Amino acid sequence: MLNVFKKISQYIFFLGLGLFLLWYTTRSLTAEELVQLKLTLGESRFILIIPGTLLMLAANWSRAVRWKILMEPLGYRPRTINAFLAVMLGAFFNLLVPRLGEVMKCSLLARYEKTPVDKLIGTMVAERTIDFLCLVIIIILTILMQVDTLGEYARAELTRIFLSEGRFAWAKFFWTLIVITTIILGVRWLLMKYAHVGIFGRINSLIKGVMQGLTSVGSIRKKKLFLMHTILIWTVYLMCVRVGFLALAPVSHLGYKASFTILTFGSLGMIATQGGIGAYQLAVQKSLTFYGISAVNGLAYGWLLWAFQTILVLVTGPICLILMPLLNRKPHDAHQENNGEDIRQG
Repeated sequence: MLNVFKKISQYIFFLGLGLFLLWYTTRSLTAEELVQLKLTLGESRFILIIPGTLLMLAANWSRAVRWKILMEPLGYRPRTINAFLAVMLGAFFNLLVPRLGEVMKCSLLARYEKTPVDKLIGTMVAERTIDFLCLVIIIILTILMQVDTLGEYARAELTRIFLSEGRFAWAKFFWTLIVITTIILGVRWLLMKYAHVGIFGRINSLIKGVMQGLTSVGSIRKKKLFLMHTILIWTVYLMCVRVGFLALAPVSHLGYKASFTILTFGSLGMIATQGGIGAYQLAVQKSLTFYGISAVNGLAYGWLLWAFQTILVLVTGPICLILMPLLNRKPHDAHQENNGEDIRQG
């Protein structure tokens, strides 16, 4: 009962945070800017939804194949279509309830492919670990590609903060650094000292799971194919951002540098709140200011990209939920018939 209450509380909190961020992104807009926002969205090239949808489906198909590669060392080779449908349903359930999608994805595939759920959860941890490392790489590439743009922005902000407030700001900076370092060291000590207690044990288990996920990648037989699909997945995500630029006139001139920035901050926004609501739009809007895009046009693009991804998941989720039992019914029926024949012959 306590766990249920905790999960409901977390759901309400992150949903509430998302709704607050939605309000925050629009509260400063004037009536004229709100009208401009609607006009900009209304003039979008919605025909580009077609290639955007195909790209996202291709990314999820590649994700399904990569997941299968992770299962092979365990001795399991599910049908690709089942892995694909499970991946799509995982995204659907994640949108409804945080982290439910990962459990449902593994449970559904285990049900139709007769594979142990615990083994599938192990592959899911490995998969999430790899994606986390990919996001880190994307962040590093984004910074290296745009040292001039991002560096100038950071320099201006630091100048504004520290030079405008004098030496007191520098003292604040160093004290903040000391406090953060002390907190990090203190948390590390607590995790080691009280690893057997409640939340500390769960955090240690999480860290251990991530490390196990990383080490399990070493047992992959098709390493080159796994790497190829990993690169393909994130390349497709980058292409989707670029297609989104082409769909909206005020940002259609932006190239792949801006695409890397949106992919970076948009991914972080998706993690921050339930389904990225509010946080995604805000992250995209603020990111586009690096390239001289107005707050209204930046918000319009954030809404366009978020709405496309969310609607796609909401539409394909129920379809996959219907398709999965239908596509697996015939082998099941044949198995039942064979059992009946065996019984009659006996």
